[in-house]
Amino acid sequence: MTTNPATPTYPIDQVIAAFARGDVPTLLAQVADDVDLRIDHYRDGADTSWQVAGDKQGLITLLQRLAVEVFPRGTQILHTHSQPLGNDWVLTQFHQRFFYAVQQREVESLTWIVSHSRDGQVDYFRENVTTIA
Repeated sequence: MTTNPATPTYPIDQVIAAFARGDVPTLLAQVADDVDLRIDHYRDGADTSWQVAGDKQGLITLLQRLAVEVFPRGTQILHTHSQPLGNDWVLTQFHQRFFYAVQQREVESLTWIVSHSRDGQVDYFRENVTTIA
């Protein structure tokens, strides 16, 4: 379990820390070539149909669009907490602050991520955005 993004314990922690730093090469190094990734929003009208990737190239395309449409000023990690579920599955609570381009304002967001890793790389990623306040 971790609560400090500076000392990542699981591959997902390394992915989140690299994302917050804007360090795409490190993020991609922590993700499997055949990653299965999806981001969903709970009770939010946002179109997330494009927030899906099935491989690294799809992830790069997704990250480029996120950088423009969602996180034009990056993000700040307020808190992370990862808990192992067994068999390389991890549940992560991710609390962040960022300028949300969709709403043109500073927000905080709490998300839950279920991830799986294989050989030290995230190969499954499901993020559920539960709040944007």
